[in-house]
Amino acid sequence: MPRILLAEDDIDMRRFLVKALQNAGFEVISYDNGLAAYQRLREEPFELLLTDIVMPEMDGIEACARIRNDARYADIPIIMVTSLDDMDSLSNAFVAGATDYVTKPVNRIELVARVRSALKIKSELERRQSRERELLSFLSTWGDRRAMLWIDEATGLFVGEVAEAYLTSASKFQNTEIISILALALDRFDAFRSAYGEDASQSVLAEVAHAVRGIAATVGIVAASYRNGLIVLVAPEVDEDSACRLGEKLRDTVAKLKLRNPESIVADHLTASVSTVTGAASGGPSRAHLLTQAISAVQQAAAAGGNRLLAMTA
Repeated sequence: MPRILLAEDDIDMRRFLVKALQNAGFEVISYDNGLAAYQRLREEPFELLLTDIVMPEMDGIEACARIRNDARYADIPIIMVTSLDDMDSLSNAFVAGATDYVTKPVNRIELVARVRSALKIKSELERRQSRERELLSFLSTWGDRRAMLWIDEATGLFVGEVAEAYLTSASKFQNTEIISILALALDRFDAFRSAYGEDASQSVLAEVAHAVRGIAATVGIVAASYRNGLIVLVAPEVDEDSACRLGEKLRDTVAKLKLRNPESIVADHLTASVSTVTGAASGGPSRAHLLTQAISAVQQAAAAGGNRLLAMTA
């Protein structure tokens, strides 16, 4: 049960907020001033702080500022309760680090919706940070290879072997966890390389990889490339629909680069085929199998004409 810390000096409003949140399934600890709430937060963790702006002893803005100045509470959502005629103070609250606000008179449905939304964002951030820590831990213990061997010089992405090792390592994947693998192949890239040489092909790869890095900047997604220009993305906890949207975005992004490719048979510029494979991770071999499925599928899509998105479940 999510625990919410509430600071509100008006007793009737405090009772209303407590009851509304408790009825929605939250545990609520309430105080009538910001100082007491701040001191309680320092003693034990809470998932969210809901605070009035104007209060005795310590107002909501000062409490918010103190909380944000402590690294331990950098990610806790802080929702301000304010009156419509006090918007200047609300502006200062956002400067101090507030996440969201509700106005008085408080609508119960809106209050619960904003609290749930803030908690959902916090949960997603925590999952992604966990993935980032896991990846960094994996890289720090991945044999005795030098860091320069982890990065493909042409693209700036991880080498494909890093993605493979990450998938097959004894990591913290749960048996029932959904994972998506995306593979991107530049259509007719071998023909382009043959016609225009290695330097031109590496320059094209670098531009595509730069665009991919921008899309894959989400914490927890591992992007890697192979020497033949194939790019793969490992996306833990990304479901089939989200993987399809990500794949479509990758395909469109390559097309929008408008990189000239006279060897293309579907356009006058460089295009890409993308495959997505989504399945439950149940161990290193099965995760590696998702990768081989994605690579095989994107090769088929490229061979069939290119500029296609192929989505599968495993």
